[in-house]
Amino acid sequence: MQKYLLYSSVEAEELPTLKELNTIEICKIWSAMSRHIYKHLLQKKAVDIGVGSFAVVPGHATVAEGKALPIERPMFILNKSLKMFYNLESEEAKIPDETPVVHPDFEAISATTHFRHEIVQHCVQETLLCFAEALRDNKEVEFSFR
Repeated sequence: MQKYLLYSSVEAEELPTLKELNTIEICKIWSAMSRHIYKHLLQKKAVDIGVGSFAVVPGHATVAEGKALPIERPMFILNKSLKMFYNLESEEAKIPDETPVVHPDFEAISATTHFRHEIVQHCVQETLLCFAEALRDNKEVEFSFR
């Protein structure tokens, strides 16, 4: 996680895998990553990707006449250290204690793509470095997942 606390800009030589891949290939890797995360969320597991975790968290939906309906919703919860380091504010959400937290299985993700697991792992980590740089520079970033 420390590598995402950036004091200076990310240099091109720190992104060798992203430089080698084209946009379509990067999107294929992240699509496979998205499916991997989704599979774990369906199993009630959280997935820690280094800058934060994807998890299903409990909540309440207000229905007729002030009644609340318990729900579960998928969320991305940014790592507390990153929030503090970059002075970010977000909705307070906590992964339930009973929820197991796993890390991405790059071997499994690469099995669904034509890329070696090292390529998948480096692509994800380098993309997250770019994300951290955007946070550092106070830029707006959007990641879309199905």
